[in-house]
Amino acid sequence: MFTLLKKDSGTKARLGKLTTDHGEIQTPIFMPVGTQATVKAVPQHILKENVKAQIILGNTYHLYLRPGKETIHKAGGLHQFMNWDKPILTDSGGFQVFSLSDIRKLDERGAHFKSHIDGSKHLFTPENVVDIQRKLGSDIMMVLDECPDANSSFEYAKNSMELTHRWALRGRKAFQETEPLYGHRQFQFGIVQGTIFPELRKISAEKIAVMDFEGNAIGGLSVGEPTEDMYAMTDVCTDVLPQHKPRYLMGVGTPANLIESVARGIDMFDCVMPTRNARNGMIFTRNGSINVKNSKWKDFFESPDPGFPSLLCQNHSMGYLHHLIRCNEIYGMYLASEHNLIFYLWLMQEVRNQLENGTFAEWYPKMVEQVSRKL
Repeated sequence: MFTLLKKDSGTKARLGKLTTDHGEIQTPIFMPVGTQATVKAVPQHILKENVKAQIILGNTYHLYLRPGKETIHKAGGLHQFMNWDKPILTDSGGFQVFSLSDIRKLDERGAHFKSHIDGSKHLFTPENVVDIQRKLGSDIMMVLDECPDANSSFEYAKNSMELTHRWALRGRKAFQETEPLYGHRQFQFGIVQGTIFPELRKISAEKIAVMDFEGNAIGGLSVGEPTEDMYAMTDVCTDVLPQHKPRYLMGVGTPANLIESVARGIDMFDCVMPTRNARNGMIFTRNGSINVKNSKWKDFFESPDPGFPSLLCQNHSMGYLHHLIRCNEIYGMYLASEHNLIFYLWLMQEVRNQLENGTFAEWYPKMVEQVSRKL
């Protein structure tokens, strides 16, 4: 599944290749988030042709509630349902259970929750989230875990981590005892927890590693903790997680976060930031980020990043985008979303180029500084 092609001599960064039945994924890679079988405001053909997305993410919680696993099963799986023939990763829905549901209860069996849509009661178990993701037919599925608050006590974090480990064992067993439904292979990733306690993160990484998942993820970061803690915990985990398997840092993050985390040995990322921020008027460029709503852009009739290969930069001015976003025009959301996703995928390609050329260690601190500017 994963081939480690090259290791950077000056950092923990890695160049790799992840092979699925729906195509190869060059790593490090960013996965656009298609929560409800769509990347908001961006059509599938644009994701392929303009954004050059190699893999996208779907959300088990949302798809389970709407349209439902049986509907997607009848459609022939998520790839057929949304007309996407490249790889898909689905998360287990655990994070959404803990962040969206007002009433939830955890016990050994699983996570009891009420739908945020209609208040109906549901239960996610380590076993049934495997069943749901079999019916979704994603190329990579995640195990059920608990994502505790960043401010949790040591005792709560330890108990939560141990519950996640027990759930992971059950989820792995369920995965190994079932088969894919649509004629292509599925892989399963374990998730390391432990909040911001290095000793817990080390224990969790060791426990998840020995369960022999096809890949390993780091969860429970970028949930309110200081950025320095996120980087420190990532370092602890990548020191332990096996070299020959992909490492996925869940829900991260800013362009600077991505580059810094690659330097700490991460291969895969996802985050709603490029699309959510786009719809709210923020775009990312090679020279820093721009709040399009600011009045200073009203009469700025030039490209936000001349020469950059997005529809926005090739065809429109900041003044025009400012107008569209201020008026809540759908075209503005599309332009900004397409641009940000192209930027994120461009940045990952640039990271891979630097790794290939052996210049990443020298390049990345300067690039972090550059993309962190506010324009």
